[in-house]
Formats: sequence, structure tokens, C-alpha cells
Amino acid sequence: MDKSKIRTDLSTLFNKVFKCGEIEITDTLTAADVERWDSLSHLTMVSEVEKHFGIRFKLKELTGMKNTGELVQLIADKTG
Repeated sequence: MDKSKIRTDLSTLFNKVFKCGEIEITDTLTAADVERWDSLSHLTMVSEVEKHFGIRFKLKELTGMKNTGELVQLIADKTG
């Protein structure tokens, strides 16, 4: 899947989950950059991403992720 499309879709999902206006998905965006990104909203976000893209993350993949750039790459790898 095209990374630009992934970023667009993630932006929609993030705005839905975090309910804090327009979130621009950049490669360096982290939880610290999003006001309402806490542990509970993180789980909701992961679930929404998995459902939307029809993929499943391994715990190892999630714990090693440092920013949304890595999330975009992981989604791209899983969706081929």
C-alpha cells in the first residue's frame, strides 16, 4: 500500500481516536506530541488501525515502535 494513502488513513483514524483536531501524520510524530495520547487511547488506536488495514500486530512490533514513521512502514510491509 502507498505510504501517502496510509498517512491519510492514519490521520483520519488518529483524529477519531484522540479527538483533538487535525493531527498531521509525520514520520517523527510520537505520543508525546498528541495531547490525549495515553495508554488507553493507544490501545484503541492500535485496534482501530488493525481493523482498518486488516492486519494484526505482534506485541514485539508494538513495543519496538518509536514514532508514526515506523508505524507507517510496518503497515506498508504488512499490506504489501
